[in-house]
Amino acid sequence: MSVLASGSRGNCALIATSSTRILVDAGLSGRETFKRLRALGERIDDICAIVVTHEHCDHIAGLYRLATKLNVPVFITAPTHHAWKRGASEAMRASSRHSVSLIKDQVGVAPELPKREHFSAGSGFRIGDIEIMPFTIPHDAIDPVGFTFRAEGVKIGFATDLGYMPVSVRNHLRGCTVLLMESNHDVEMLRCGPYPWSVKQRVMSRVGHLSNDALAEFFSSDYDGGAEYVILAHLSEHNNHPEIARAAAEHALEARQGLWRNRVLLASQTEALEPIRL
Repeated sequence: MSVLASGSRGNCALIATSSTRILVDAGLSGRETFKRLRALGERIDDICAIVVTHEHCDHIAGLYRLATKLNVPVFITAPTHHAWKRGASEAMRASSRHSVSLIKDQVGVAPELPKREHFSAGSGFRIGDIEIMPFTIPHDAIDPVGFTFRAEGVKIGFATDLGYMPVSVRNHLRGCTVLLMESNHDVEMLRCGPYPWSVKQRVMSRVGHLSNDALAEFFSSDYDGGAEYVILAHLSEHNNHPEIARAAAEHALEARQGLWRNRVLLASQTEALEPIRL
């Protein structure tokens, strides 16, 4: 597993076995995605599929170009697909008003993913040798999901962009070998930060983003402690600091389990996380 990018300017991760390679979200440009994959020693032609968590721009901005260039299936819920298509159509109409080079017949025509597969939260599916279970998360998107990925005796939990930790999400994340979790903001930094109050309210709401304190509460009260690696993701560049997020998580883990011997890693917006090999 590697996180190619994580944050409000673009999200993308790689889940891989010896025979299957999946991208989770496509929030970077195609060029930047390929650049970061190559930096990890990955072959672009080995990507098998893209799975999508939700339709917000920082998760799907590069989806059409990536899916077209790679010619791989995109696994996406039907409501998220409809939301993506509507947003892409609106973007094309806006672009056509400022371009004289578009062919007339193409103006206003919605793009379509070359290959797509619909899934539903709560119904597992398989890509190659990876078993995937999508689950609903509380976020202000049409049909947002987190995932668990299972293969070769390893379980990876993937949950970002959620306003709080409901029991259903906690249950899905039990027994993970690697756990990627949102640690978006420090509450006081957000309250005193530059965002308009309406945005602050949205971030702090139950369909917003998980704070360092909320994640720490999960770690200290209802986490099974089984992960070899915990990855903190989707850190705000304006309302958090990596070491504040790390300290909050490590303190909570140590309080529950004694000396925390496993690794807490930080996903970055600007560079790929060194691959975790299990």
